[in-house]
Amino acid sequence: MKRNKKYLISTLLMVLTLSIGLLGCTKAKTEANKVESKKDYNYYTAEQLKKSIETKEDIIILDIQVKEEYDKHHIKGAMPTYAYPVKSDEDKKKLENVLEKLEGSKPIVIVCPKGGGGAENTHKYLTEKKISKDRLYILEKGQAAWPYEELLEK
Repeated sequence: MKRNKKYLISTLLMVLTLSIGLLGCTKAKTEANKVESKKDYNYYTAEQLKKSIETKEDIIILDIQVKEEYDKHHIKGAMPTYAYPVKSDEDKKKLENVLEKLEGSKPIVIVCPKGGGGAENTHKYLTEKKISKDRLYILEKGQAAWPYEELLEK
């Protein structure tokens, strides 16, 4: 009986150890996939965008913040869409309304609240509408991390 108990406990510990190890591998794989997916996007830092604005580079700043947030603060010259989070058909319709203004070859910098999912959704939608990935950029960390007060409109 004692021997069976020891065998059972040792088997359970081995199964638990293997499960924890597999869970760790799955988590590491998930993190690697997140990093890999970030490679699918081009990014602009706040400093790069500031320089582009100051040198009057011919770019489009496409702001997807909701109206209330856009009205509180947005980067000078930004084109409002109020499309955040670009998940619903209604959100996508808001982007559809500005598609004509996005034609051409100018770089497009997508500004969303934090530079994450909403910007990625916008990127995906715009590429589906045949806008070249080479023209699309996401503002790193979004509007929330914009440090240049002098380039804000309120």
